[in-house]
Amino acid sequence: MIATQSHQTDAQPVIIPARQGVAFRVAAGQKLKIINTHGSQVLDTWAFNAENMLDYMSMEHTRAINNRLFPAIGQRFVSCDFLPMLTVLEDSSPGVHDTLMCCCSLKSYQRLNYPGYHDNCRDNLHAALASADRKLPFTPGPLNLFMNFPISNNGDISRDPPVTKPGDYILFGVEMDLLMVISACPQDIQPVNGAGRQPTDAAYQRLN
Repeated sequence: MIATQSHQTDAQPVIIPARQGVAFRVAAGQKLKIINTHGSQVLDTWAFNAENMLDYMSMEHTRAINNRLFPAIGQRFVSCDFLPMLTVLEDSSPGVHDTLMCCCSLKSYQRLNYPGYHDNCRDNLHAALASADRKLPFTPGPLNLFMNFPISNNGDISRDPPVTKPGDYILFGVEMDLLMVISACPQDIQPVNGAGRQPTDAAYQRLN
């Protein structure tokens, strides 16, 4: 699923189907609202310079420039060349997100002893890019919106359900023309998408 007009806006939120990924463009100067419709869905999120796929949103560069694990209101996500991509304008959720963990992949589910094929965010990313006639020879680290993986004082990472409620959203200001990919994470073995371990749909909306 790919929106081809860079200045397109959405009168209503656009559904991100459960377990699937979508690709769409946003233009510099627009706003992008990403909505946790049912309150428990993690969204693996990527952004790419619309003119240069190798200039992608980088979690490590973003942590370095902000000196935080997750940007505060008014701070920016940047590319691997430190170019501003998205500015956090609002966050109606408790502000718990993740910039450390990789996206799930077929190997992830094999490690969890799942038999056969399992939907995964890595494949969702590359399928969404293909739908936009783009491809990438690697998988950048995602922005894991609404993911709740707390870090203990001794450095251990837990995999806990999201602390969001239905309708919580994060609103970004768009700093350059971008190709976005969002995957509604299909994890249903661990409680990443809530205690019920049931992936759900979510939504996005492009605003002027």
